[in-house]
Amino acid sequence: MTTVADPQEATGLPGREWEGQRLHFVGIGGCGLSGLAQLLLNRGAQCSGSDNVPSDLTRSLQANGIPVSHTQDGNSVPAVCDLVIASAAIQPDHPELVAARRRGIDVLSYPQALGQLQARHTGISIAGTHGKSTTAAMLCHVLVRCGLDPSFIVGATCPQIGGGSRAGADTVPGMGPLAGQPGLLVAEACEFNRSFHFHRPVLGLIGNVEEDHLDVYETLDAIIEAFREFALLLPDAAQHGRLLIAHEGAHRQRITTDLRCAVDTFGTSPDADFQVAFDARSRRLEVLRRGRPLARWTNTMPGDHNAFNAAAAAILASLVGATWPEIAAALDSFEGLDRRMQRLGQCVVNGGDVVVYDDYGHHPSEITATLSALRISENPRRLICVFQPHQHSRTRFLLEQFAASFSEADVVIVPDIYFVRDSVIEKHRVTAADLVDRLRQRNVTAMQLYPFEAIVEQLEVMCRDGDLVVIMGAGPVWQVARQFLARQQLSV
Repeated sequence: MTTVADPQEATGLPGREWEGQRLHFVGIGGCGLSGLAQLLLNRGAQCSGSDNVPSDLTRSLQANGIPVSHTQDGNSVPAVCDLVIASAAIQPDHPELVAARRRGIDVLSYPQALGQLQARHTGISIAGTHGKSTTAAMLCHVLVRCGLDPSFIVGATCPQIGGGSRAGADTVPGMGPLAGQPGLLVAEACEFNRSFHFHRPVLGLIGNVEEDHLDVYETLDAIIEAFREFALLLPDAAQHGRLLIAHEGAHRQRITTDLRCAVDTFGTSPDADFQVAFDARSRRLEVLRRGRPLARWTNTMPGDHNAFNAAAAAILASLVGATWPEIAAALDSFEGLDRRMQRLGQCVVNGGDVVVYDDYGHHPSEITATLSALRISENPRRLICVFQPHQHSRTRFLLEQFAASFSEADVVIVPDIYFVRDSVIEKHRVTAADLVDRLRQRNVTAMQLYPFEAIVEQLEVMCRDGDLVVIMGAGPVWQVARQFLARQQLSV
């Protein structure tokens, strides 16, 4: 794909020149690319796309006027096309990219196109190993409620903000520090393949930094350096450049040394610029600055990790002009987003009530945080977790951490690892059975089951009154929760 060194000077998407542009999106079924397509459609572009399988997202795009082909070959690229934008998961030898280059059509990756779009907005990039979608959705909800009219691309569906993307105002409204600047654009900054190095934000968040994507980075030091390079993209403090970074858990001292932008920290420590106080049982949260209370609210989403997500969203909103009373009221009303500790409902199984949750967690720290939060907030008789590992390389690199992360679960059911991006060789280096063996060595009741229908049948046999079932993973394992609920009698 074409590499763009300076998004502000690149062709294709600067200013408002996308109006009337004919854009084709390869891999449009992904959250990021579908959001970008919808946003640019709302900005006046003519959009089309392709994806290998139909999905709710592709059907939604088609309903909104974006034609989607499920035959991904050279003929899928429209006869008249100005620019092809490809998902980060699409390989350079994909037939649509080959056909576009042969025809002299510019090709950009999703992060490159997003960087170009951000360069003409007041960009807010949400980075971190965990919590990006939740924090971004919370922030967008606050900004919308506070009248700051953001554009955004969020990697999960949040009904309160109208889905996962939105085209907002051309300039920042209100009387805040950025009033009159180019309109706000909120986007998640993914570190996979160093994609976030194409971002061009004015404000950035680094919520946490841990080992992940070790097929790309190999070491934690390399990951920290990548986050530092992301922070270096922020402009000087005199140009409103600002980084909000976690006081604990984000390697802030290594990342923030010699940055040109302003830096604020947040965390539980009184030494943080913004201190966060949270009671896990009542879900009451308070943000203070140098000991002075700024706002209090009750988090709908349980868990310490979601408290920090909400605090980060609140602080970012305050930095662009939202008032603290408005922020607290908005977060008090936030109802959550799909597949992030989402309470799907309660059903009757074997004569008793069983609660069902769905969650996107696919990293050991996310699993630990989610299970701990559910244990505290729901206090179930048993906590039954169906976890589908996501990628063979991640499972192999973090196998011992995964095994340690299920200490709060009473039963763990593991389907086959979701195969994505890895090589066939990697696929044979680790299996779901390896994780089950490690769990049993730690005295966790665990079993491997596949296909999903077998898991649903096992849940129907084993669940009893007072149990909580949580379905976890970034792959199609969410289908288990829906199938299980569909086959049960819903309780009143």
